[in-house]
Amino acid sequence: MRTRITELFGIKHPIIQGGMHRVGYAELAAAVSNAGGLGIITGLTQPTPEDLAREIDRCRDMTDKPFGVNLTFLPSFVAPPYPEYIHAIVEGGVRIVETAGRNPAQYIPALKAHGVKVIHKCTSVRHSLTAERIGCDAISVDGFECGGHPGEDDIPNMILLPRVAEELKIPFVASGGMADGRSLVAALALGADGINMARDSLPRGRRRRTRTSSRRWLRQMNCRRA
Repeated sequence: MRTRITELFGIKHPIIQGGMHRVGYAELAAAVSNAGGLGIITGLTQPTPEDLAREIDRCRDMTDKPFGVNLTFLPSFVAPPYPEYIHAIVEGGVRIVETAGRNPAQYIPALKAHGVKVIHKCTSVRHSLTAERIGCDAISVDGFECGGHPGEDDIPNMILLPRVAEELKIPFVASGGMADGRSLVAALALGADGINMARDSLPRGRRRRTRTSSRRWLRQMNCRRA
């Protein structure tokens, strides 16, 4: 299948493995890329830029297909050394970066200077248009079904995706609730150029462990509140 996303990133299938903290390691990214999708290493899961550089090298040992790195920009009193992480990405030969969180405008020039293609996560039409305007190459449109992303406007993909398709000129993928081939067909019908899958890109056993860990955390939180 060919879409604007497969052509942009040089992949066989219009499926991107979303960045997941403590999950997006080289093994998963390489497996997704080898299967024809776009695997993503989660940058800030690595404690330091040097660790990220080693993780990129490990992934390159496991696949000769394109893969990317996720960088999430979050407000904090002590920000991670983003320029050093970007340096590790560039030096590692990675040419696709998925950004999330805050507006990545200040980092776009450094990425573009090295030929890196940027796909930014957005939760609304207005944010998507801003990302397009600052030079992002593609958008991951996160509907209300999406987990792990701040700033959702409570608008589900059935409403959000067609509106984004009407406004954007650059390619975009649908994110949130994407689970199988039916999700891909639906996203394409709504105007997207592919999908972003997170938990459902994991092997089934790992998915069960992830759900179990999430439920355990929720129970602990509920006990503390009580």
